[in-house]
Amino acid sequence: MTEKIKNIVLTCVMVVLLFGLTLFAWFKPTDDFSDSERRELAKFPAFNAETVFNKDSNKTFMKLFESYSLDQFPLRDKFRTLKSYVAFNVFGHMDNNNIYVEDGYAAQLEYPLNEESLDFATGKFGAIYDKFIKQHGANVYFSIVPDKGYFLAAENGYLALDYSEMFALMQEKMDFADYIDITGELELSDYYKTDTHWKQENLLDVAQKIGAEMGTPLSEKYTQTLLDNPFYGVYYGQSALPLPAEDMYYMTNAMLENCIVYDHQNMRQISIYDMERAFGKDPYEMYLGGNLSVVTIENPSASTDKELVVFRDSFGASLTPLLVEGYKKITVVDIRYVQSALLGSMRDNRTGAPLVDFRNADDVLFIYSTLILNNSNTLR
Repeated sequence: MTEKIKNIVLTCVMVVLLFGLTLFAWFKPTDDFSDSERRELAKFPAFNAETVFNKDSNKTFMKLFESYSLDQFPLRDKFRTLKSYVAFNVFGHMDNNNIYVEDGYAAQLEYPLNEESLDFATGKFGAIYDKFIKQHGANVYFSIVPDKGYFLAAENGYLALDYSEMFALMQEKMDFADYIDITGELELSDYYKTDTHWKQENLLDVAQKIGAEMGTPLSEKYTQTLLDNPFYGVYYGQSALPLPAEDMYYMTNAMLENCIVYDHQNMRQISIYDMERAFGKDPYEMYLGGNLSVVTIENPSASTDKELVVFRDSFGASLTPLLVEGYKKITVVDIRYVQSALLGSMRDNRTGAPLVDFRNADDVLFIYSTLILNNSNTLR
């Protein structure tokens, strides 16, 4: 084949690719959601005076169109995977999109320690204590869930939080609560390889440590049940790497099945484990119905008459069922989805009683991950 023919063939291939992808981009149906990234994708922006002359550079038509074209690009996930593979295996990058992989575990770079964020978080917790808890004399505890970087980052040469400094600062700033250190009960294998979170089936010793520190021994036995749905965690999509699916388990028994669980945000009775969400976009939301503001769990089989209030993030949602044994009632609060200042005025729509009843609370537990504490602007 002559050089001229080679050039012609190459030119034709490039023209077909260029125009083919262009036509594909213009005429393919718009995708609403990225399952791999677990987010809404940008839509074609409105072309009007507001978008053309908007003073906010991020809201102009061209900026919005750029986001749309990137989100709706043909074969987008395939190109993302190719880019990630090349970044890691050809150019030797240590991370891609701030996600790194070591020993088969994908994790997010979390650095540096943000003391202002710790101040904001502890300010919220302290205000809750002063306004609602202090006057009633409940025992107050807090615990910190380390992210996977605690086990992976520094020893593999990645930038890492100063976890010891974070734990010390949190204890200093939360002097109104007793600190429960659970790091000794955790190891890397307690976390999913493709996700942020820990595995519920590995948390029995964590729950027992917390229960013992709060004066509520736990000894209940559970059945480990496999969820019949392959689990791909949030880092599977963010890394854009073809990481293998994982098994997901949940712990149950007759006691948990007999609990009365109520979702006050949507005014409905639910189960400890939401099977609809277990087969949805984020299976980890199966625990206590996912991102709900206030959930109450009443346990007719409780070994005590004690009541507990838990302030939590998604890590706490999977842990809380393992604490149910020791309490007649647990109120689970997520102040990412409810204004903390309004807790005193909220009422149970069924009875009219205070929704978060600090008057009867024996124990209050604040349990948050290092990821939330270092990025606490989501707390309300």
